[in-house]
Amino acid sequence: MDTAGAVDRDPGPATTDSDVAARAALRTTDVDEARAFCRRVFYGPLEVKPAGDTDAFHFAGDVTQIGPLTIGEVSYGVEICVAIGDLRTAYHVLAPVTGEVRVQHRGTSTTADPGRAAVFQPAGDIDLRWSADCRLFSVKVERLAFERELEAAHDAPGGSPLPLGATFGLAAGPGRSWMALTRLLHAELREPDGIAAQPWLLRRWRDLAISTLAGAVEHSSGDGATGRPTARRPRTVKRTLDAMHAEPGRSFTAAELAGIAGVGIRVLQDSFRRHVGVPPLTYLRRLRLEGVHAELTRADRGEVSVSEVAYRWGFTHLGRFAGAYRARYGVSPSQTLRGDRP
Repeated sequence: MDTAGAVDRDPGPATTDSDVAARAALRTTDVDEARAFCRRVFYGPLEVKPAGDTDAFHFAGDVTQIGPLTIGEVSYGVEICVAIGDLRTAYHVLAPVTGEVRVQHRGTSTTADPGRAAVFQPAGDIDLRWSADCRLFSVKVERLAFERELEAAHDAPGGSPLPLGATFGLAAGPGRSWMALTRLLHAELREPDGIAAQPWLLRRWRDLAISTLAGAVEHSSGDGATGRPTARRPRTVKRTLDAMHAEPGRSFTAAELAGIAGVGIRVLQDSFRRHVGVPPLTYLRRLRLEGVHAELTRADRGEVSVSEVAYRWGFTHLGRFAGAYRARYGVSPSQTLRGDRP
């Protein structure tokens, strides 16, 4: 068996302020080992099954996470079937460099190839069939971070996922720019003296990669129109969102958030309901829950405890936290940490 194990575990929660790149790399001829690696760095509910002869199976994965952004270069060496459960807390893009991937997602059949990337929203199971010669960039962006950029890129209000197209072009325009940036960022992160050693620069590149992707994806409204503009979020709401994403574990009060926005509490609550869909403290709780869920999903048993992660994300009442977590994800936090699935 030819393997290269994980390198540099992520030392903390995935937040939009994370300035540490955590890298994991693996080369192996063992299907089970490849499956376990992909579950650890991307998603727990993931199945990998060769479509035919496994003699030529040779998995290669090189994955780096920077806060809410995960970029991986992946290949299998044989035709492969991949099944992924409901993403829930992330958006995902597959951008082949060679070969193709046939996709079934949300009732739509598409194909990703070097000229077109596939886009997956945080709802609906995914079935993939990779060609034997497929090598691609697999990019995951945590939901709240990406939806903030989508709102800015498409002038769309928050509160629910935007209806995105199933694919977007890579040969020209914003898609070409995003692909070039993604490849360059991934290459730089593999160099010991690259941008990973400069946290301030790493944050800028990470944010640029997410915002460029938000501008590249195709946005269609429910009636089929593409990119129809709607009202922007006011600056008061944006300032409040920025503060919460910068310090999700901070014990904000409604009065503090209103002070950051520069308006009264009632005005801020009304603005959030209109432009985000929920009150500010409800949004903050959702942001924290998604952070806890992402960290527990990645964590190894024995290395962290549920209470440790919950406190780090600002939950001080563990009973209420556990109830809110189960209501959102259908399992307890300890089940997520153990790797149990609903």
